[in-house]
Amino acid sequence: MYHKLLTNPSFFPLLLKYDQDLAEQARQAGCPCNGALHRSDYPRKPRGGPEDLDPAFNRRISFCCAEAGCRKRMTPPSIRFLGRRIYLMVVVVLVSAMCQGISAKRKKVLSEKIGACRRTLDRWQVWWRDAFVASAFWKETKSRFIPPIPTDRLPGSLLERFNEGVESINIRRALAFLSPLTTVTCNGKSQDPLRGF
Repeated sequence: MYHKLLTNPSFFPLLLKYDQDLAEQARQAGCPCNGALHRSDYPRKPRGGPEDLDPAFNRRISFCCAEAGCRKRMTPPSIRFLGRRIYLMVVVVLVSAMCQGISAKRKKVLSEKIGACRRTLDRWQVWWRDAFVASAFWKETKSRFIPPIPTDRLPGSLLERFNEGVESINIRRALAFLSPLTTVTCNGKSQDPLRGF
């Protein structure tokens, strides 16, 4: 079921629109020093998505404070990019879920389809099982789910909790939940929530 979303031409523009909305909220909030925020995007070369992605996918929205004494960078959360990683966030989440319990042959087909080697897919699985579960983000947010989410089946077990109707909306909700992981500071704490990834 997830593989259809990765090739759905109407799905990826929705992710871009959501990121643009998040960025606009951040821009309107401004810098903590009360300075205006100016666009200062990062160039990206995202992997794993359809070949005909909107050129805007090649930019990670970011801002820089206009005040001369401040000039701090502010990069809002994203549901397109998982920090500085090269694969799109939706690809990492959905492919990691699809890899759970599959044969080596099926994993090979999946890795060829998205252009990632099997070692990369295995590394994603280890990240979910070890680094994600140990992250401050997960420790602070896991209590929102009752009954608790089985961590040995992440991210599939997490996606199941967002399974309430239209698949594309469910996935966007799951990505929005994970979006605090996409910034260098997660929940106001300096850390790298994607360490070991």
